[in-house]
Amino acid sequence: MSNGTQDEAVRRAQAEERLQNPALRAVIAEAIAAGEVPPVLVSEQDAERLDKGDDLESVLRTDELEAIVRRFGRPPLLVEDNAVVMQPLPEFAAGTDVLIKGVESYVKSVGRVEFVNHDMEWGGTGWVIDEPTSTSRIVATNRHVAKLVAARVADGSGVFLRSPAGILYKARIDFKEEVHSNPGDATPILVTKIIYLADDASPDLALLRIEGEPGLPSALPLADEEAEQDQRVALIGYPAYDSRNDKDDQARYFQGVFNVKRFAPGFVMQALGGGQALSHDCTSLGGNSGSPLISLENKGVVGLHFSGQYGVQNNAVGVGTLRRLLAGERPMSRARGPVVVEAPTEAVDGSHGPEFFAGREGYDPAFLGKKLPAPWPVLDAATEATLAEPTDQLPDRPFELRYTHFGVKYRADRKQPLMTAVNIDGEHTVRIKRTQDKWFADKRIAADIQLTQADYSDPQIDRGHMVRREDPNWDVAAAGSNDATQLAKDANADTFHYVNAALQHSQLNQGKQLWQGLENYILDSARTKGFKTCVFTGPVFRADDPELVEGLPVPREFWKLVVMPASGGKKLHATAYLLSQGDMIRDLLEKRSRVEAVEGFVLGPYRTFQIAIADLADATGYDLSAYIPADPLGQARIGDEAVDSREPVFVPLDSFEQIVA
Repeated sequence: MSNGTQDEAVRRAQAEERLQNPALRAVIAEAIAAGEVPPVLVSEQDAERLDKGDDLESVLRTDELEAIVRRFGRPPLLVEDNAVVMQPLPEFAAGTDVLIKGVESYVKSVGRVEFVNHDMEWGGTGWVIDEPTSTSRIVATNRHVAKLVAARVADGSGVFLRSPAGILYKARIDFKEEVHSNPGDATPILVTKIIYLADDASPDLALLRIEGEPGLPSALPLADEEAEQDQRVALIGYPAYDSRNDKDDQARYFQGVFNVKRFAPGFVMQALGGGQALSHDCTSLGGNSGSPLISLENKGVVGLHFSGQYGVQNNAVGVGTLRRLLAGERPMSRARGPVVVEAPTEAVDGSHGPEFFAGREGYDPAFLGKKLPAPWPVLDAATEATLAEPTDQLPDRPFELRYTHFGVKYRADRKQPLMTAVNIDGEHTVRIKRTQDKWFADKRIAADIQLTQADYSDPQIDRGHMVRREDPNWDVAAAGSNDATQLAKDANADTFHYVNAALQHSQLNQGKQLWQGLENYILDSARTKGFKTCVFTGPVFRADDPELVEGLPVPREFWKLVVMPASGGKKLHATAYLLSQGDMIRDLLEKRSRVEAVEGFVLGPYRTFQIAIADLADATGYDLSAYIPADPLGQARIGDEAVDSREPVFVPLDSFEQIVA
């Protein structure tokens, strides 16, 4: 049985099961007998058969039966003159109609988010969440709605973009747009400021400011508690025709009436918490993005709708997140800039035997001084079991491939470095001009676990230095000299061994500028101030990494740990960074059952984050305890009682000035 046939069978079985509800069956039968069901749902021939006593299940096709059941089970009720046009609600407990009337006044505070100077007339739903003054209101909607015409800036607010013609986009809120409303029934209110536009690594939220005369719509009350499973709720919004869903199904269910305000009752399918998203079964389409999810029983907003699967379930941001946002919680920002990609000419691969590396001392953990040790991250036994063992490894330096001023621990099964460690001496740096690249195999480990030039032939795959070419290029004996010494030349050449390179997807270049800028910033700072630093770098290996090279999954994230003496030279100073689309942060949120992980978290473009070292350790499984006390980002939050200890601490960076140092 094909997947399509299986899905059809499941949908029909679900519809037939719901028809076991006598009240629902009776309402449907009565509507058909009275001719109140459009022919698009039930043809005259079908009606005749039903009138003769045939069962709905035997007469109607799967899609027709499913649409009939949904329409009468979860009707998207029309709104007219700020009143809900009631229909029978056979699947709801007695008194639900009274509860609906109890929150009917809320429809006045829900509007359509319309655009000015944009090819889309409107993009979603917004509702009044706060009343700062008598002449201003704060409207809540989704990030993905606001981002159609706006972009996030450094302080977390938004700015309107311009059209391809250079005309500034604008937005406005229309609180009317009902089924029989006429032009002029309402005057859309212009959005004067986007006061918050969530980063992609945050819940799917945006806050807009509107201003006008006294008498603006009132703020909807927020519920005191999160929604509970099976609680009766309703969605108020503007379901729009949605090309992502079946057009015939939509026509049957909505009778061709789209883009107007509707009140859709339903139930909470799953409560928020424990890694579970808040989900509900109120009928919705794409235009409902940003709609308030209202508890009929408690008369308060319990969520903000942000996505759904038509006819299956919908998801919403929980009221706790809404309250925290109103209280002023704001994540940091990020931005992207143009990408500069260096593409030097390559030479044919070479190889070096063990004798070539004689005298290479590798990474020095005592480089910062005997009182400031900077050891390799400690690995567990399972991770160590994946590492290659060099033929010349030292008893006190297990698994380390030693090079000039840096070392590599190499993961054999992934044919890439697990991590690298480099000593940088900014006072004695030697500048070496880059020439034609020539890459080498290292014969101290087996050839069949190393990559070659052929493995990077796919244009989607880049070869990424873990230890940057310039970082180990220094020589104490070269102080004051402009000539490259042999030691610095060796260090430069050593970085061109395949064991120092990781597979990188070309998409990573989208956010690579700041990452490379960070590396330059570290080296330039060391040179300018003449200090020493140690840098650890590595990919984040995942079981679900995309296999773009046959048999070789490509890492999606990379981490970096920078260690140096703190001011005064008596303590360590350490910071950690992540080049990512947000996978690690999402995983930490899920691992710690943080609701942000299920409230519209989006894996956005690649960008650079500063991340707490304790969180990096938790995510990778590496023991970084030697550096956690030296981390200013982590330490700055330890005494903050307002921060949940389970919350990952990270800063999306768009400039080096944002680094918490």
